Amino acid sequence: MNPVRKNKMWYTYIIQSEKDNKWYTGCSANLRKRFKEHNENKITSTKGRGPFKLIYYEACLNKNDAFAREKYLKSGMGKKYLKNRLKRFLFLTG
Repeated sequence: MNPVRKNKMWYTYIIQSEKDNKWYTGCSANLRKRFKEHNENKITSTKGRGPFKLIYYEACLNKNDAFAREKYLKSGMGKKYLKNRLKRFLFLTG
């Protein structure tokens, strides 16, 4: 058994709309599938805002930890953290 695949990971992620440059923060157990759903307009909260690019994600072993992290990243302090964490990306993209 592969020890890396033993536990299901949960992902907290940030995508950026290529249409309006706004960010969306979400959480999912299947990041690839969820990202595809965003780009196929299957997610109500981002419908019509795509295409998107994935700009950041974190992996957690626990679903509750991932959702707590999502909540934090949506807060004022979390947004400051992300702006600092992604400052090179933000500088390069203007």
